[in-house]
Amino acid sequence: MSTRTNVQIINGADGVPAFVVIPYADYIASHPREDLVPNEVVGFMVKEGLTAIGAWRKHRGLTQAEVAERIGISQSAYAQQEAATRPRKPTREKVAKALGVHPDLLDL
Repeated sequence: MSTRTNVQIINGADGVPAFVVIPYADYIASHPREDLVPNEVVGFMVKEGLTAIGAWRKHRGLTQAEVAERIGISQSAYAQQEAATRPRKPTREKVAKALGVHPDLLDL
C-alpha cells in the first residue's frame, strides 16, 4: 500500500532525482522567516536594475539620506556603497542593520 504525500520528485535528464517540490505552506512552516526575500525586492532588482541594497532600501520606504544617517555617513558615500555590486562584508553588515535585514540578504 502506498501513502499519499504532497511531495513531488522531479528527475533530471539522466533519470536521477534532481528536485523536490513541496507545498508552499510546508516550505514557509519549515523555513526561517528572516531568510525569505519579498517578491517586491526581487522586482526592484529585476525591473529597475537596483542592487540588493537599493532594492531593500526602496522596499523599506527609505531614502538614501535616511539610511546614510542611520549608519553615520554622508548620502553620497552611501550612494556609492549602494551602487557596488559586491560591497565589503563590514559595509553589508552596517547597511543590513540599518535596513533591519540579515546581511546575507544583501548578497544576492
